[in-house]
Amino acid sequence: MGAEANCTARFNGKTTKGKARLETDTLEFRGPDVRVSIPFKQIRSVAARRGALAIDSDRGTLSLVLGDAAEKWALKIQHPPTRLEKIGVKAEWRVSAIGVDDEPFLNEIGESVAELAVGRVLDKSDAIFFGATRDAELGRLAKLVPSLEPNGALWVIRPKGRPEITERAVMAAGKAAGLVDVKVVSFSATHTAEKFVIPVKNRPR
Repeated sequence: MGAEANCTARFNGKTTKGKARLETDTLEFRGPDVRVSIPFKQIRSVAARRGALAIDSDRGTLSLVLGDAAEKWALKIQHPPTRLEKIGVKAEWRVSAIGVDDEPFLNEIGESVAELAVGRVLDKSDAIFFGATRDAELGRLAKLVPSLEPNGALWVIRPKGRPEITERAVMAAGKAAGLVDVKVVSFSATHTAEKFVIPVKNRPR
C-alpha cells in the first residue's frame, strides 16, 4: 500500500503529531512521544468516524486524525491485498520458481498463471521467484536475468531477520546482476520478497 500521512495521533493516553504509514500488513506511526507498529493480525477492530481512524489492538487504542483518508485506510485494513495481489500476478504470465519451498504459494500461483515451472527456468519468464537462505546463493541472480522478459521481474524470497542472508546482500547482488530494486513485500509471516527489474534504459527495443 505505502500510504503516508502527517497527522495527530492519540495512543494509550498520549497525543502527539507525527507520520502515519499504512503498509501491506502493518499500520505504523512515528512521532516524538509515540512510536508504534501494529500488525493487521493484532487488530481487533477498526472504525472511521468524522475524519479519525480508531484502531483497537493488542497494543492498545490508536486514533489517527486523517480527514478524508480515514475511511480509505479503514477499508484497506479490513480488506488487505492477497499475496498474489501484492505481487501483481497476471493470468497470462509465464513463471519460474527456483528454490521456493512454499507449497501453498506454488499452488496459488500455479492456478493463477498460464505456465509455472518449478525447479527450472522458463525462457521469457514474466516473473522468476528465487528462494535463497544464504548470501552465497545470490551469485546465481546474474544467470537468471537472460531468462526474463524485458519488462519481467525477478523476486528474491528470503527469511526475515536471518544473519545468513541480509537485505544489504540481496540489494548488492541485484545491482551486480544489472538490476534495480523497485519493491519489497512481506511474502509471509517468515519471509520477505524483494522485486528487481531490468532498468528501462537497458531493455531491448
